[in-house]
Amino acid sequence: MDQPYPDPFTYDRPYRKVLAREFNSVSPENQMKWEFIHPERNRYNFGPADAIVRFARANGQVVRGHTLLWHSQNPAWLNEGTFTKAELRSILKSHIFTVVGHYRGQIQQWDVANEIFNENGEYRQENIFIAELGPGIVADAFRWAHQADPKAQLFLNDYGVEWPGVKVDAYESLAKQLLAQRVPLHGFASQAHLSMRYGAPDQLAGVLQRFDDLGLHTAITELDVRMDLPASGVPTAEQLTTQASYYKTVLDACLAVDGCNSFTIWGFTDKYSWVPVFFPSEGAATIMWDDFAKKPAYYTLRDTLRAARR
Repeated sequence: MDQPYPDPFTYDRPYRKVLAREFNSVSPENQMKWEFIHPERNRYNFGPADAIVRFARANGQVVRGHTLLWHSQNPAWLNEGTFTKAELRSILKSHIFTVVGHYRGQIQQWDVANEIFNENGEYRQENIFIAELGPGIVADAFRWAHQADPKAQLFLNDYGVEWPGVKVDAYESLAKQLLAQRVPLHGFASQAHLSMRYGAPDQLAGVLQRFDDLGLHTAITELDVRMDLPASGVPTAEQLTTQASYYKTVLDACLAVDGCNSFTIWGFTDKYSWVPVFFPSEGAATIMWDDFAKKPAYYTLRDTLRAARR
């Protein structure tokens, strides 16, 4: 979905200064998704993602690649095309080899399979590759990504896996299956897009531990905490304190699990948050205001990380 604002990385110099100063890992929000990086069947658009990778290298940051197999933000030529099964398989294989190969040695972790299960634990049929080629294509995607860049860590990634349930069970079952097949799966990630309409994910550490027990890395990849705003549009002090506690709950869960090796927030300023676009009645989901002033959540994350290093 087009966002109602320009790409902040390209146009906002103060944003880039904060990004360079505050973080040691970056994830392209949109620039590596199919519709951006592969807009036509025989054309790739690497420029915007290349700029992010160059920026990261210049500032001593690692990069998470996002994403290779997903049902959303695919280009019209793919969604509306008529392909045989063999053609569709070839298209996916070529895309993975081209994109992952282009960034070989420059991406620390890839979200290979993104949001492949519904809430009931069944495979998403909106995913054109799974619908047409069957769930076995997930293993192929991991194999191809590993061949294209043997050093990158390859992840399953989804939302709604912050609590135990059938969706987590489905991922655990899939992970065991892939590992038994010697598929190069390296990690499981919780996006952690949270809302204060629901409780903080106090069982997240246990979820991550289940995958750690399988020998996998775990990660938090897209954390934000949205809230229902008062009529003024400005969160109350109580709301900001609660939001900070949600952020801390997620960071504490990651810190409690040995193999949780990556912690990523999804945007850091409300100025560019995706939340109001998709959840019009909610907002203020990030750790900084529009002007990059820091919310309580920022200080809570900082202090928690400092304490963990002692």
